[in-house]
Order: sequence, then C-alpha cells, then structure tokens
Amino acid sequence: MISLLHTPDGVRDLYGAELKAKKKLAATINNTISLYGYEELDTPAFEYFDVFSKDIGTTPSKDLYKFFDKEGNTLVLRPDFTPSVARCAAKYFSEVGTPLRFCYEGNTYINTSELQGKLKETTQIGFELINDSSIYADAEAITIVIESLLNAGLTEFQVSIGESNYFKGICEEANLDEETELKLRDYITSKNFYGSREFLSEQKIDATLLDRLEAISKVFLPAKDLEKLLNDATNERSKAAVKRLIDIQKLLEKAGYDRYISFDLSMLSKYHYYTGIIFTAYTYGVGNPIVKGGRYDRLIGKFGKDAPSVGCVFQIDEILTAIRRSGLESRENQQKKTVIIYYADHYENALEEARKIRKDSIPAELQLRNPDISEEEYQKKAEEAGNTCFFI
Repeated sequence: MISLLHTPDGVRDLYGAELKAKKKLAATINNTISLYGYEELDTPAFEYFDVFSKDIGTTPSKDLYKFFDKEGNTLVLRPDFTPSVARCAAKYFSEVGTPLRFCYEGNTYINTSELQGKLKETTQIGFELINDSSIYADAEAITIVIESLLNAGLTEFQVSIGESNYFKGICEEANLDEETELKLRDYITSKNFYGSREFLSEQKIDATLLDRLEAISKVFLPAKDLEKLLNDATNERSKAAVKRLIDIQKLLEKAGYDRYISFDLSMLSKYHYYTGIIFTAYTYGVGNPIVKGGRYDRLIGKFGKDAPSVGCVFQIDEILTAIRRSGLESRENQQKKTVIIYYADHYENALEEARKIRKDSIPAELQLRNPDISEEEYQKKAEEAGNTCFFI
C-alpha cells in the first residue's frame, strides 16, 4: 500500500531556507535575462502530444506523461519548453520580422525510469532569441549564461560549445543514410566511444572519413586548436561550422568571457531540432549540465514559417545543488525572524510590537504562550534557528 505521506519517485517537497534560496536564485537569473530586453512568456503546462512528437525531434514518447482530454485527444505534460515557445511564436508572431526575445520560468516533466538521482519534475528558466541568425545572437545567448551564473555566485564553471553541422557535414560527405546517422549520433551523445568505433567499423566508408567520424567522439579542444580543425575539414558544411565557432569565440573574448568557454564537437543533443551551435554549462558539485541550449533554425517552421532562433534553459535545481555543495549558499536564505511569545491577555501589546518590527522589513512571528514550555526552551529553540525571541 502506498503511504500518503510520501511523494512519488522523482518529485519532492520544498520549504523553508531551501525554497527561499531557490526563489532568490530564480529572481537573480530572471533579472539578468531581463536586462537584455527579454519579455516574459507563459505557456501551458500541458500541450497536444504532437507538439512534442518524434517529428519535432524532442523527448521520446516513452518518457512523456500522457493523458487524454474529454474529446479523446492525447495531451502531455511539457518535457521541454522550447517546442511550446516555438508553437506560441508561430501562432502570434509569425508576421514579425524583427528579433523577438522571450523568457520564461516553470516546471518540466519527464517520465523516465532511469532516475539515478535525477528528478522527474524540474524547474527551468529559459530564454529564446527568435528571428536572428547571426553569430551575435549566439554570442548573446552564451554571454547571458555566463553573466547569470556569475550573478548567482558561481565562479568555477565551464560552458562547452559544439556545432551540430560539423558532424552533419562529415556524415553527408560519407554518404551515411539518416538511420545510420541517428545511430551514430546516439553513440556519440552517450560518449560510448567503443560502441561508436564498433558501429563505424561495420560501415563501408572511406578510411579518412572513418577516422574523422571516429575522432568526433574525442574532439574536445581549446579555442587555439579551432584553426587547425578548420584547415583539416574537407567539406564546406563542417568548415562553416568551425568558422562559426571561431567567430563566436572572438566575440566572447572581446567581452572578456573566453576563460569560461571550451569546445566539444562530440556534443550532439538528444533533441534533434538543434541545427547549429549547441552548448552546455557544467560546474563542480553536480554531474549533470546546469544549462543547456543551442540554435534551432527550423523548429518554428514545424508550426508554420521558419524563423532562425537560439536559446537555452537554466536547470534551477541543479544550480541550487551546485551552490549548496560549493558552500556559496548565502546565510540570508535562512529566514531570520523575531519570535514574540505572548499571553492571551497581552495580545494587543504583542500585535503592536510585531507591527513595529515588520515596518523595518524584519519578519515577526506571534506565538501564544504554552504553559508547558519554559522560557529557556523557547529561547533555545529560537537560538538554534538563528532567531531572536522575547516575551510579552
């Protein structure tokens, strides 16, 4: 029998200092994003199944929370914000040709059985820059990521940047069909180097291209090596991908943020709608990415008209864990308050004192005196919580 006191696997309750820290982190990131001119957007927590279908290239059907409405339509809890934002942009802003900047906050839901400590319900904050195909848009997205993490208190983190067209260019040059490309993508995404090597050995591919495809699994390189990679590329699509990374690196260097970036051409997201740069941010204390994003120039076209776009999401729960484990969590997150213990016939006096304290933006909590609890016990409990306490 299920205990009603417990939550299902993959979800949890939040309260007190941890919840306050989460809200403060969210406010910091939202404020950083808003400084770049992004407007808030709120999409539904559930959508029609087709918004997240295989054709869109998002979360696999088996990992979706699915249910039906009264008309028999299949609905899903959103596993990912970007397709929802794309649908919304296509519906309301398809005729707008100038850049659109949207930001959002909410929970996503993935019904995976491979938990390994991961949550099924996670809080995300994200932004999308639509109708801008330039390297400046890509650089802006990564700049916002870096500044948001710095403002959140993190200093030791790395934004790893890839480019999906580098991989696609080699696959085209090797004449790989779509099924083979997708299988190889899965091996590389999961960092299964041995599986990738074995799979490639079964393909009838030119030896040089075979070496290049196998090398993708290992291409994690500093900016100074990008020029060599550009010179070694033997197809225009891969060359253009590396050239774009070089140009983005130069823009971030001008902003003084190049120390926070590195390049990983084996980065191929499980979300197949990405069409250009892909980036993830990592930091100490958590094994999962704390930020994920990239360019998706054809996703909005699935709902109407193509619009070049780039964006990302901050994994708030993961960032909060990183802040806590690195010892950066502010003492301010622990709600300090004044506790006023009063007798019933002193209620008006206690109420007046509480009002005075609250005028100074200090929380004041009123507690009716329990005769079974001594003043010493009240004082001890307050001190343990870091609060002050007095009696009326």
